[in-house]
Amino acid sequence: MNLLITGAAGGVATLLRPRLARPDRVLRLLDIAPVTPGPGEEVVTASVTDLDAMTEACRGMDAVLHLGGLSTEHAWDDIAAVNIDGTYRVFEAARRAGVPRVVFASSNHAVGFAPNDGAAPDYGFPRPDTFYGVSKVAGEALGSLYHDRYGLDVVCLRIGSCFDRPTTDRMLATWLSPDDCARLVEAALSAPEPGFRVVWGISANTRAWWSLQEARSLGYEPHDNAEDYAGEVTVEADEYDRFLGGAFCSPKLDQGGRS
Repeated sequence: MNLLITGAAGGVATLLRPRLARPDRVLRLLDIAPVTPGPGEEVVTASVTDLDAMTEACRGMDAVLHLGGLSTEHAWDDIAAVNIDGTYRVFEAARRAGVPRVVFASSNHAVGFAPNDGAAPDYGFPRPDTFYGVSKVAGEALGSLYHDRYGLDVVCLRIGSCFDRPTTDRMLATWLSPDDCARLVEAALSAPEPGFRVVWGISANTRAWWSLQEARSLGYEPHDNAEDYAGEVTVEADEYDRFLGGAFCSPKLDQGGRS
């Protein structure tokens, strides 16, 4: 399988690249930032907002893993240009180049204002907590459209907190280990004819807030548990903990404030 990864210089992509490497797989790495290729990797220096460059980067690929974009809250104009219009261009480039599958890195912040009652279901209704969260809702909607209109297989991953290890008490529920992230991506890439799916991206956390039923239906089986780090995390109580998005729901982020 030949895989195009957008946002290849970013944190999640950096964690995933060695875990997605295979002797029979080409990883084509696209970003505006410098990327040093390893064995079996190609580099394309381009922006997801450049449709012609994206279309050319998609040629010969079997799937696109779309991680590119602004990963925290920014001003609306920036979010709209990069995260929304850029994501449209990724889907459109895949369609034009004949790529049959896109795996889209959505986020828990697409439903950040949903009540944190410890039982968030699959396909929870969009309740974004930020402009960033709105962009993830838009990306999911684009994925739905490109599946229904053009037949692309699209899997949207509502990723929790993907870091080497959990560092806060919130992450004891939302953590997605790098190894499990790779397992989730592999499941999204290899599931036969998934159609359009929206799945939660977390590890097998004892304190998990979100369903893993739909992710498991793709073949994902997490191995890691944030509870193993419970004695090391920082407790960060916040008045917005009643929402899934936590502190991202704070008005302090109004008007595109800062991450």
